[in-house]
Amino acid sequence: MKIHYECIACAVNQAQKIAEMSTDDVTQRKRAMLFIAQRLGEFFREDSVPATDGGRLFLELYAFLGNDDPFGEYKRISTELARDVAEDIGRVDDLRTALKLAIAGNLIDFAVGYDPKKIEEDVLSLASQELYIDHSDELFSELGNAKSLLYLVDNCGEIYFDRIFIERIREEFPGLEMYVAAKEGPIINDATVEDLREARFDEIAKVVSTGSRLPGTPLEYASSEFLRLFERVDVIIAKGQANFETLSDLKDPRIFFLLKAKCNPISRELGVPRGSMVCVRGKY
Repeated sequence: MKIHYECIACAVNQAQKIAEMSTDDVTQRKRAMLFIAQRLGEFFREDSVPATDGGRLFLELYAFLGNDDPFGEYKRISTELARDVAEDIGRVDDLRTALKLAIAGNLIDFAVGYDPKKIEEDVLSLASQELYIDHSDELFSELGNAKSLLYLVDNCGEIYFDRIFIERIREEFPGLEMYVAAKEGPIINDATVEDLREARFDEIAKVVSTGSRLPGTPLEYASSEFLRLFERVDVIIAKGQANFETLSDLKDPRIFFLLKAKCNPISRELGVPRGSMVCVRGKY
């Protein structure tokens, strides 16, 4: 997905939040935003992918501010609350319900100002709704014929709802070789390989790194090891908006995007109302 007109303002807004979370010094915050203002034109062009070029910009801002993980406290709170809710939900027997829970978990997103204290109420409410685009039957059919699955996670917190879905997939399709991929290091509130291990994903699948810290899965920045895995697996489940932004232009029928359309550019790309939940095949 290429950049939409709102994406630049969104990047500036996130940069302001990064500055505010990194320091209480208003002078340093001003310097950080002036740094961003000077760098914007170097990162964004008409063919920019917002998650990729925004992520590159944010990493430079992290270095400028001397803070390698400004979202650490937000991620901690999201993780604790989501883990408790997921534990309360427990085992889910229905595959489609588990899929909807995973998509509902995608609402946990700092970029849109989400308050993680609302997780339990919001996730359960969303999971009871219908998907606006629902290619889940195609997904389940492909999983039934597949030998391998790569699951690309998105944000901290929501990974506990991904785990419910992945556990159900493993029970439904016991022959699948399953891989779960996360970021190599912290960026915004995205889940890292360390977060997956803390959530014990290595008990149910092979945990791998994309080889990059950038949001989504920009293949041009991925490790050669991850690229080899990406090319050979039979089915790919990609969670969240950033994965859609970085992979949708591939038009790859192996990829199924699971997400909540939380902003106008994503809803415009998909042709759905803002706030819609979708399970959409890559070649849509």
